[in-house]
Amino acid sequence: MLSSKHLDDSPRGFWYGLINFEHRLPTPDDFKIDRMRKVLDLLGNPEKKIKFVHVAGSKGKGSTSAMLAAILSQQGFRTGLYTSPHLFFVEERFSINGQNISADSLDLILTKIKTTIGFPQCEPLGFVPTFFEVATVVAFIHFLENKVDLAILEVGLGGRLDSTNVCNPLLSIITTISLDHEKQLGPTLLHIAREKAGIIKPSVPVVSGVCNSGPRQVIEDIASTMGSKLIQADADFSWDYRPGIFKDNLIVAPSVQIKTQKKQWPWMEMILLGEHQAANAAIVVSVVEELRLLGLVISDEAVQWGLGNTKWPARMQVMCQRPWVVVDCAHNRASAAALVRTIKESFPEVPRVLLFGASSDKDISGMFQEFSGIFTKVIFAQSINSPRAAKTEELLDIWAQNSTGETFLGETLEEAARKAFFATPNPGILCITGSVFLAGEISPILSKLISGD
Repeated sequence: MLSSKHLDDSPRGFWYGLINFEHRLPTPDDFKIDRMRKVLDLLGNPEKKIKFVHVAGSKGKGSTSAMLAAILSQQGFRTGLYTSPHLFFVEERFSINGQNISADSLDLILTKIKTTIGFPQCEPLGFVPTFFEVATVVAFIHFLENKVDLAILEVGLGGRLDSTNVCNPLLSIITTISLDHEKQLGPTLLHIAREKAGIIKPSVPVVSGVCNSGPRQVIEDIASTMGSKLIQADADFSWDYRPGIFKDNLIVAPSVQIKTQKKQWPWMEMILLGEHQAANAAIVVSVVEELRLLGLVISDEAVQWGLGNTKWPARMQVMCQRPWVVVDCAHNRASAAALVRTIKESFPEVPRVLLFGASSDKDISGMFQEFSGIFTKVIFAQSINSPRAAKTEELLDIWAQNSTGETFLGETLEEAARKAFFATPNPGILCITGSVFLAGEISPILSKLISGD
C-alpha cells in the first residue's frame, strides 16, 4: 500500500485525487466540453490524428464496442478500445487488440499530462480537469502513440457534453435509450435521446438500435438536421435470436441471424447471452457494412469470429455450473428486465437467489419491480469502492415496498457472498447484479468460494 504522501506525488495519486463523477454525482453544470478542448490543445490535439467510431447509448454500448473491436482486430486492424468504468483494474479502460495498457505506460502518460497542465495550479487551463477528462486524454495519447488504425470510443455519460465528444468519428452509434442518469440528462426519454444524439456529427453516418418511438423521432430529426445518413433498427436491419441453453449438462451457445438492406446473414454463434446482445450484434453488423462503404475491408469470416469470441465480463457471465452462478451489472430497469428475460429463457426452472447492490441514485424500485416473484431469496450487499453505493438497510426497505422473498443483509461483501453462495441450492441459480462496482468487487470472492479456497 502506498503512503498518502507517495500516492499524492505519484502519477496515479495525481489522477485518483481528481474529482471523479463515477464516485460523486455530477450536476448538469459539471459538463463543459470546452474544458476538454483546452486540455487537448496543450497536448497537441492527439484526437485529431486518430480515426474513431463513437458509441453512445443507455445500455449495450460496452458490449457493442467490444464486439466491434473483436471483429476489427480479427480482420487485422490495429484497434483501440476505450470503455468505462473498469471491472477490476483501471488499465482495462484502454486496450489495443485486446491487450490492456501496461501500468508503466499508463504512468508515463499520466506524468506527461500532469506536467503539461501544470498540476496542481493548472494555470494554463484555469481549472483542474476531472478524473474522466484525464482518462479520455490518456486514451487519445495511448492510441496515437501506438498508431492504431481505428479506435472505438465509448461515451462516459450522455453524449452531447461528454468528454469523448471532441472526436470527429468515421461513424457514430447509438445503442438504446432508456431512463438512467435523469438528474444529469433530463427527466424523460426525449431529453435523454437529445443528449445521446448529441454525438451525431455533420455528414457522419449513424447506426441506431433505438426502437422506442419518441426517442427514435428525436434521433431522426437530429440526423436529418446534420445531413447524416441514418441506419435504424427495424427499418434498415432486424434480427432473430436463438437463446443459449444452460440446463443440466446441456450447454448450447446463443446464436443470431441478422437481416440488413444488403443481405441476410447466416446464423452466427455468440458468447454473450440474451436477446439484447443479439440486438447489439445486429447494430455491429450494420456498422461493419457501413465501414465497408467507407473503404474498410472486413470479411464475413471476421464478423462471425468476432461475434463468437467476444467475452465481456459481468454481462450475464456464467461463473459456475453447480449451482449456476451468473454475474451481471444491470443498473437500470431496462437492463434488469433484460436480465430476467435471459434467465427465464436460458436457464432451468430452479430456485433462484439474488445478490444485489446498487448506487443510491439508481431506479432501485424499478429494478425490484422487475425482479418481483423471480427470486426466492435476496441478499443485499454494499460496494466498498463506490461512495454512491446504497446502504443494505435502504435496499431492504425498498425491496419490502416492491417485492417479496426471504431477505438477508451482508455486513461485508465476503459475508454477503458466502450467504448467497451457500443459500443457493443445487440445482439452483445465484444471480449477482446491480452495479459494475459490485460485480468487480464480488467476482474474486465468488471465485474463491467456487474453487473451495
